[in-house]
Amino acid sequence: MNENKKDLIKLIQLNFTQLSKGQRLIAEYILASYDKAAFMTASKLGEMVGVSESTVVRFANALGFDGYPSLQKSLQELIKNKLTTVQRLGMADFSDKENFIKKVMQADINNMRNTLENLDNDIFYKVIDEIINAKRVYVLGLRSSTALAGYLGFYLSLILDNVKVVSFGMSDIFEQLLRVSEDDVVIGISYPRYSKKTLDALQYVKKQRCTIVGISDGKLSPIAKVSDYILDAKSNMVSFVDSLVAPMSIINALIIAVGMKNKKEVSSYFSKLEGIWKEYNIYGDKNKNDLIDYRL
Repeated sequence: MNENKKDLIKLIQLNFTQLSKGQRLIAEYILASYDKAAFMTASKLGEMVGVSESTVVRFANALGFDGYPSLQKSLQELIKNKLTTVQRLGMADFSDKENFIKKVMQADINNMRNTLENLDNDIFYKVIDEIINAKRVYVLGLRSSTALAGYLGFYLSLILDNVKVVSFGMSDIFEQLLRVSEDDVVIGISYPRYSKKTLDALQYVKKQRCTIVGISDGKLSPIAKVSDYILDAKSNMVSFVDSLVAPMSIINALIIAVGMKNKKEVSSYFSKLEGIWKEYNIYGDKNKNDLIDYRL
């Protein structure tokens, strides 16, 4: 199943007029109650709308799926973003202990592969230019995205002198964004379950006419609607935690690309910083004679 077909609601809407009468009944039910349909068998779904199980299977085929299980899986992916943590945990299967680690890591590999296949190089390099030319760069990420925002902000701050990480603290989010202007760039990071506070903050800065770069899991993400640029990094989850491997990889690429654009300045900056680190023994002297012996 390709990435476009994962936008199941849009897929159904586009194909609605070509469906049979019975298939339209299924489509209408799914559009109205996809959260319930996602956990129904083909037989149960058919019974609910008054059609045969075979009609449900043909409906899945008409949308391009190889069978009802594939359609059901796509439905479940669709609603995962709306599930509570407890509901997510209930969907996970940890019974196969021998293959558990492989299953988790394979999910991360799939996220990386899907992210790479859907990467828009033109948008990526436009984002780099926006960051470099901005008067100020704000990095916003809350809840599970806090770690991503902190990582991106930390390294961008080593390269640029105009970076501010926006996070929960003594000052409210909006207070930290109060001086944002049309000359600034705000990088918003948001993953399921999407923080409403992040969306509210981005809607506010949108009104201030600044440039918004969104890092999220696709065009269906709430922040995609307010972003001038969206970097799509997948995070399909295995369970109650979000997979942040692909977003972290995109962030690494951003940091390196910005650094390469300012290579001369960055080289000079790090040369000075290395001197400070050495003078104040930030990372410890490699000379064994100067190391503290903690042995009793």
